[in-house]
Amino acid sequence: MKNVMKDFAFTTVAEIIVEWAGASRLGEILQHRFSARRVLLVTDPGLVKAGVLPPVLHSLRNAGFQVTLYDRVQPDPHERLVREALQVARDGNCEMVIGLGGGSSLDVAKLVAVLINSEQDLPELYGIDKVAGKRLPLVNIPTTAGTGSEVTNIAILTTNDDSKMGIVSPQLYGDLVLLDAQLTLGLPPVHTAAAGIDAMVHAIEAYTGKHKKNPLSDALAREALRLISRHLVTACRDGHNREARENVLLGAMLAGQAFANSPVAAVHALAYPLGARHHIPHGLSNALMLVPVLQFNVAVTAPLYAELAPIIGAQVTGNVDIDAQSFIAGMVSIIAATGAPNRLRDVGVPADGLAILAQDAMQQTRLLGNNPVTLNEDDALRLYQQAY
Repeated sequence: MKNVMKDFAFTTVAEIIVEWAGASRLGEILQHRFSARRVLLVTDPGLVKAGVLPPVLHSLRNAGFQVTLYDRVQPDPHERLVREALQVARDGNCEMVIGLGGGSSLDVAKLVAVLINSEQDLPELYGIDKVAGKRLPLVNIPTTAGTGSEVTNIAILTTNDDSKMGIVSPQLYGDLVLLDAQLTLGLPPVHTAAAGIDAMVHAIEAYTGKHKKNPLSDALAREALRLISRHLVTACRDGHNREARENVLLGAMLAGQAFANSPVAAVHALAYPLGARHHIPHGLSNALMLVPVLQFNVAVTAPLYAELAPIIGAQVTGNVDIDAQSFIAGMVSIIAATGAPNRLRDVGVPADGLAILAQDAMQQTRLLGNNPVTLNEDDALRLYQQAY
């Protein structure tokens, strides 16, 4: 029976709250949901400098929470940051973790929550389902609309040898997510663009993945693409447009739920070395590699791209191959309209370093195995050359 539904499982966080300015009453939101009162708040220096923290801290303390602050998270967080944050949490006898920031802060928060009472060392966690035991209560509050980390069971770190490694485990799903789009108002246009395109990549790769593609992830991916494609350019051009900010943040979260259950693939595999070796922000790395990978996969994914074309506003004819190319052209137009850089040379990647990137990408076997088309090192090099 050709149309019999395949078995699948779908998992996500326990509770999601969408509330404008919700972070300013975080204590009130949390005090009746959790018994823990000694909290580690994980964030980054940029949010401290932007003045985001005072109302959050005031709300938590007014509600009876004792807050220990770790505010040193950097993009593409290194293992040493997790160890440092973990020690801060242990010194503060913390019994709950709150991640506030972009995907890097949320990933660090997740790992502190699982490691604080664990006998495992960090390298033991790399891979799929390697986390043992329980974690502390965990709350995630994104301040960028892109990674979807707030609703995923994944954390990505830069290791001691400058590679990127993933930790995938159900313990990394949080207890509560707060989507407060007011927190994204100060995000600069280039960061807004990169984060939004990152979320679109999540949706596209979830929709076209070789393994674990399922009806729920498909529905979330389609809605994520609809929301972000309609509102991202406005968010980039008018960063204080509430409607745009709310819709892009919601879309990014939906895309996160999609790829947490139907994993990403070659775009991410090729993006990770750019972040590890050249410190290009993750969202921008994905944006730079998206179009070459779309063209590489189109021989297999054309029917799926054709389904997505009208969702992003691309013209469709009913011809699968034409509509698939229309989808790719539509993504090119959206990326261009956001103002994001679109060539590797534009972000300082040297031409003589592409072969090393291709070698590095081959280490991302977890991701490459999910790509709809098999990709080898020569293919990876050609894709980097096309993106150059």
